[in-house]
Amino acid sequence: MRAIPQGGPFGIFRLWVSRYAAWGLGALGSSFASASPALPEDAGARLALPEYRLIPAARPEELTPAIPLDPKAFTTWTRSHGDAGSRRYSALDQINRGNVASLAVAWTYRSGDGARHLQATPTIVDGVLFGPTAGRRIVALDAATGRELWNFKPEQPARARVEDEPARRGMVYWPGEGAHQARLIFGSGNWIYALDPKTGTPIAGFGKNGRAALPTGATPTGAIYRGVLVTAGLYGDIFGFDVRTGAQLWRFHTVPRGNEFGADTWQGEGLEPYYANCWGGLSIDEDRGIAFAAIGAAQPNFIGVDRIGDNLFSNCVLALDVLTGRRLWHFQTVRHDIWDLDVPAPPTLVTINHDGRQIDAVACVTKPGVLLLLDRVSGKPVFPFRLRRAPVSTLPGEITAPYQPDPELPERFSRPDFELADVTTRTPEAHAYVLKQVEQSTYGWFQPFVEGKPNLFVGTRGGGEWSGAAVDVRSGRLYVSSNRNVSRITVFAADEGRRDPAHPPSAGEEIYRQTCFACHGPERLGTGMVPPLVGLRHRMTDRQVTELLRTGKGAMPPAPPLSERQHQDLLDFLFRRNQPPALRAGKSLPYTFDGFNFLTDQEGYPGINPPWGLLNCYDLNTGKILWRVPLGEYPELTKQGIPKTGTQNLGGATVTAGGLVFCAGTHDEMVRAFDADTGEELWKAKLPFGGYAAPAVYEVGGRQFVVVTATGGGKVGGPVGDAYVAFALPSPK
Repeated sequence: MRAIPQGGPFGIFRLWVSRYAAWGLGALGSSFASASPALPEDAGARLALPEYRLIPAARPEELTPAIPLDPKAFTTWTRSHGDAGSRRYSALDQINRGNVASLAVAWTYRSGDGARHLQATPTIVDGVLFGPTAGRRIVALDAATGRELWNFKPEQPARARVEDEPARRGMVYWPGEGAHQARLIFGSGNWIYALDPKTGTPIAGFGKNGRAALPTGATPTGAIYRGVLVTAGLYGDIFGFDVRTGAQLWRFHTVPRGNEFGADTWQGEGLEPYYANCWGGLSIDEDRGIAFAAIGAAQPNFIGVDRIGDNLFSNCVLALDVLTGRRLWHFQTVRHDIWDLDVPAPPTLVTINHDGRQIDAVACVTKPGVLLLLDRVSGKPVFPFRLRRAPVSTLPGEITAPYQPDPELPERFSRPDFELADVTTRTPEAHAYVLKQVEQSTYGWFQPFVEGKPNLFVGTRGGGEWSGAAVDVRSGRLYVSSNRNVSRITVFAADEGRRDPAHPPSAGEEIYRQTCFACHGPERLGTGMVPPLVGLRHRMTDRQVTELLRTGKGAMPPAPPLSERQHQDLLDFLFRRNQPPALRAGKSLPYTFDGFNFLTDQEGYPGINPPWGLLNCYDLNTGKILWRVPLGEYPELTKQGIPKTGTQNLGGATVTAGGLVFCAGTHDEMVRAFDADTGEELWKAKLPFGGYAAPAVYEVGGRQFVVVTATGGGKVGGPVGDAYVAFALPSPK
């Protein structure tokens, strides 16, 4: 990381002042710059600032005129997000409001190679469906029958990491050109693979033996423009590859280095590697050659003392020239994020009617429930973007940003703050149970952390998620599923040093390297998706860890079989017992956190009043929400007479010209169809396992299908499986 520049915190605050002044927001006040990074911030100086600031909307003459788009052209599904613009719209209308009640299972494919949580929507081209399996293979299926045509298994390490899930967030098809044949592109491990769609064999002319190196690990779906594949790394940076040869053409650093623009927004001497990653995905404007990337929160989560500043390009929508990788513009939402409030999903290209003109814009959902609506060429907001004065931190060394986003339009589809009035009233017992937790916690609008005290906010599982939004290209309506689940995170002092390298590792550390290292890292610090194990002894018991190793939890699989001695050695290492001497000298993180926990009642239901999950419909022309309905239900609560609550959901919506919105992803393992105009639920079907990816829509032989990846597990939970399920109307007799 970069050292704090001469002038220490004064330089940092001058930087913040200059950035806000550049937005036309004026100076932030000289007294604010007197804070010291070794001491708590000056609350009085913060309160002296104006409560609100405004980033003005683009002037009418600055808005980008729309390039005409033919809605009828959206009949294929060549990318996991539907098209390069991540619209997830289908012009097919054989299945519509009038007949969707007759929708039935057309075929089910069971891979039979394991049981694993998958998050990828398949790709369908020329009657063939391509997707990943629970056994970490890529398969091709006859899209009309579900019959397997071929399968391919990428190289796997002995202990798989997050990035070793092939096509973890999807894949993209390229039709080929000239002497270069068609190919199916996806990431796995530290590689980009190119397969022959007809045979599943790697394409020899791509990289080395059909794969090209991706240094920072694979996760999101790429997109292609004029032979340039744009994709991103799980641990940072965005890359351009030649889709024909696999050669890397450019690399954009999402944490700027040296003299790069934005490098001065990361000040400190933190542990490497810090990163801001495009884990949510990206889109491409195929008319203008612009890539739009959604960048997540700065790492490490919840602790910003060694990365003072705005931390560009975290929490940004970032626009790049596809051919060169040059930054065109960026728009940052949360500055100096210490709450994990990512921009988590690929930006969606939209065309809207604004002030009587058709304009091209880009929309992007965020975890705080803000819908960004930005001009596609300039990046300026379509509506004025309001910022609100944020509280200071009392955590020694933390310096929060003076302002955080609080826009009025587009309307929020969720909000990040928890209030006392939110406490569940489901039963008196549940209310009392949750209230006791709340009384021991901090909470409020962008409330920073207090050492050793739980902080309540909506974010790590709130608002929008990686599945993003769908848009009806005819009407400018946008559909997004959302969650409202209160995080309960505690930051505390890290009191564990690194092992002195002069001493050999313990037996427990050796086992950790074999079983846990790939996800939790060499220093047990975790990642944005995996919690730290530092300080585990302060928050869990031997019995709790033993049960977790046996059963797994969320995205964590059960640990491999261990002998009784190995199991005890691993526990001793995790709890820092009988370890070699620790090395106290040198730089180490001063704080850690207790994992991704949530506010729940004594029965495990969310600790706030419902709805807990929603499907939202926006009129992007006005920025107003047209309707919102609960998404999912707990049948046992419905039987008790409780109105439908909605559930945690991680699937995402798809919209069709038949006037339907399809969405799965709920805790009740259903897939549903809603009336796109009203939100009325018109149809639902039980899946064999939860469907935690957006549905894909396609046609084969004149018959329309809707297919869902149904493998369960993950953050929503439930049994884990291996299925794809396709639905269609009954075949004519």
